Formats: sequence, structure tokens, C-alpha cells
Amino acid sequence: MKILITGVAGFIGSNLANHLLTKNHQVIGLDNFDNYYSIAYKKKRVKNLKKFKKFKFVFINLKDRKKVFKVFSKYKIQLVINLAAQAGVRNSFLDPKKYIDCNISSFLNIIFASKKYNVKKIIYASSSSVYGDAKKFPLNEKINFKQKNIYAVTKKLNEQIAETYSIISKINFIGLRFFTIYGIWGRPDMLILK
Repeated sequence: MKILITGVAGFIGSNLANHLLTKNHQVIGLDNFDNYYSIAYKKKRVKNLKKFKKFKFVFINLKDRKKVFKVFSKYKIQLVINLAAQAGVRNSFLDPKKYIDCNISSFLNIIFASKKYNVKKIIYASSSSVYGDAKKFPLNEKINFKQKNIYAVTKKLNEQIAETYSIISKINFIGLRFFTIYGIWGRPDMLILK
């Protein structure tokens, strides 16, 4: 299967790509090496993936719709796994436009390209931050919580966009609300690694 992974240089993306490549899938990995944390980490992750013959890396800013469409046209994608995002709750207050551009506009470009090139499924990263002010546990994913930061708002809006496009297009969406993740080559800014 030809699988496109956005955010392939990130912790989740690189580990997922490695797993899929060991299962003999073809992976087209996209990333822009955002400098939210060490670019050296990201480049090393991609370098490790390049040992696989079925891995192709494309340096791209997903806000560039023409380039996104070109990737879809060239590689005949069968499945999209969208893990790209502008990360970081605290920084979302400092530059909200960057978060909106990265997390919403880029996601829409992926959706529009998927629709045009007949991709039937998009798996995308959401975040536990969408639970915002939750005080009652266990959490119920159907309750509409109040998000407490711009990052969470962008992730919640992505969920709503996916829900809408699942109705008006023939694309199936699966959203994954990640909580704190950790492991080898994890993000150095995560609390568990400090």
C-alpha cells in the first residue's frame, strides 16, 4: 500500500513510518523540519528511514496547496496519515496565526488533495488537549469541552472539519487523540524527558 505520512520527521511519524516500512508498505514521508525543537533530531529520524528502499522523503510546507497536490498526483496515495502540526500549548498563545495556518490550513490542503485524488481514508492526529476543562473522569469523547488554548482549538476544529468532510465526501476519517507520548527519540521538550 502507498501511504503518505505528514510529520514523518516527528516522533510518532518516524516510528510509524519505520513500522510500516518493515511490513513492506511504501511510505511517502512529508515534513518541513519545523524548528519548534531540534532539527537535528528530525534529520536523524529521516536519515534512519532512508535506509528503506520503499521510503521517499519530500521536504514540503503543507500550507503550499500546489505542492501538496503535486505530491498526491505524483505518488498515487492510497492512505493518508496526517501527523503534521504546529506543536506546543504554551507557544500557541504567542503566535496563534502560525497555529491556525499550520494546523487548520494545512489539514484542509490534505483533505482537498485527498478528495481530488480519490484517497478514501485519512487518519489524523488530534490531541488530549481538546478535553480542556474536563473535571469528570473517565472522559466521554462525545461531550463538547471548552478548550483552554489556541493549540487545542485548532485540534478540535480539525475534528469538526473531518466530521463535516466525512459527510460531504467519500473520505473516511479516523481521529486519534494522543495524550503524552514518550520513548526513544522522543520530543526533548516533553516533561517526561526533562
